[in-house]
Amino acid sequence: MRGMEDEEIRPAGAADVPVVRDVIDAAFRPYIERIGQVPQPMKEDHAANVAAGKVFVTGDPVIGLVVVEAFADHLFLDTVAVHPCAHGRGVGRRLLRFVDAHARALGLPEVRLYTNAMMWENQRIYPKYGYALVERRGDGPYDRLHYRKRLL
Repeated sequence: MRGMEDEEIRPAGAADVPVVRDVIDAAFRPYIERIGQVPQPMKEDHAANVAAGKVFVTGDPVIGLVVVEAFADHLFLDTVAVHPCAHGRGVGRRLLRFVDAHARALGLPEVRLYTNAMMWENQRIYPKYGYALVERRGDGPYDRLHYRKRLL
């Protein structure tokens, strides 16, 4: 039996689209009341993101995922989602390490992300993994904190 640290992180395939939707919904649903609207990751076209190769999943069954997009000068970490049933098991930490390794493999010098300012848990988590707050800015109805992590 493999431990959580050894579980594969793999590109999502078309068959994973329903579980990608389920994990994102389970991870972000608790924030609807707090931020007063549906979080952006719940509104995404999951099938299109999977087809574009942006989604990587872990677990069997899938319990965590990231959505990333490569740009010329950085990797954008669009979404990190861990099913609530797997909280506290190191899934998020493994996914964040994967994102760093993926950016390095693509030759990109940094990872960028943003989070809703009302998701205050993230304001404690991301700095622990080397992310620095760059700015706070509104984006339509969302109040976002933008972070970046420079890779060595």
